[in-house]
Amino acid sequence: MRVTDGDDSTADDADDEIVEVIERGVLAAERHRIEVDATQVGERVDAVIAGTVATLSRAVVQRLIEDGHVTLNAQPVKKPGQRLKTGDAIDVTVPLPEPIALEPEDIPLEIVFEDPDMVVIDKPAGLVVHPAAGHPRGTLVNALLFHCKDLGGIGGALRPGIVHRLDKDTSGVMVVAKTSRAHAALSAAFAAKSRGEAGVMAREYLGISAPSPPAEIGTLRTLHGRHPTDRKRFSSKVGSGKPAVTHWRVVEALPGAALVRFRLETGRTHQIRVHAADHGWPLLGDPLYGRTPRELAKVAETLGRQALHAAVLELEHPITGAHLRFASPIPADLQATLDTLRALRATRSST
Repeated sequence: MRVTDGDDSTADDADDEIVEVIERGVLAAERHRIEVDATQVGERVDAVIAGTVATLSRAVVQRLIEDGHVTLNAQPVKKPGQRLKTGDAIDVTVPLPEPIALEPEDIPLEIVFEDPDMVVIDKPAGLVVHPAAGHPRGTLVNALLFHCKDLGGIGGALRPGIVHRLDKDTSGVMVVAKTSRAHAALSAAFAAKSRGEAGVMAREYLGISAPSPPAEIGTLRTLHGRHPTDRKRFSSKVGSGKPAVTHWRVVEALPGAALVRFRLETGRTHQIRVHAADHGWPLLGDPLYGRTPRELAKVAETLGRQALHAAVLELEHPITGAHLRFASPIPADLQATLDTLRALRATRSST
């Protein structure tokens, strides 16, 4: 198989990847070529593309096919399910995204702490951190641009001030840089934490797993990589990737579930969600990794998101070096879920 890929920015790229770029000013569209080998004969064209090009999910590939951006032997692909033959050549062009114009928006923010260098917020579930495809506005960045008038451009045009992220449906405490100097210091601290280096920074989460973990306390140490077939997911079972370490402790046993406190030693994308799911006790309501028990389906549906909350963030102030600790209380929706599970426990105990 020979692959032409639109990104050669890392040293880990395979030797057979060749970069072909269509220049458009300072931006570039991506072009990928896949020459089908014997292992791919009979496979669907959309599945082969998604399995070969790490940046393209199967849904994105199908949209590219619909829009005429995929050819097979120089002919437009008509159906995502078209089967491949030996010697077929697939060409995929990923057009430039529409430019996103960042605008300040008066979106309420729960400010935990603020000084001239940084602001700490308590992010609600449902709020996307920065604009992207499908979320051009109504994000935390839009809210921050309104709240912090001089934030634009710090750390990048599309993610001003952002030094770490929480998933859209994960709530809790986040820090944002307000100056370039603070951005550099905080980014370095988070990068060191992601690598598992020792330091002041600490992050703790509260989550509800379903079912309960098999013990009261433990540590999960795995390699963390992208899922081999679903590009939106990550996995600790692929046998390769970056080291990921999560410490956990059961806070409260619940019917078919448990309230668990997680402490991150590293900081990988979806780390807690992946670790919990891959070890048999996914987070309640997790739409990507969860397998909610039937008896808790209604509880998960009412919650409407993964039961995960960033409860504590400890760090050194990026300028003064002061040791700071910020805590976020359990939000109302997770508290209501806990109350429901506790009521269920009480009912079972009385019968």
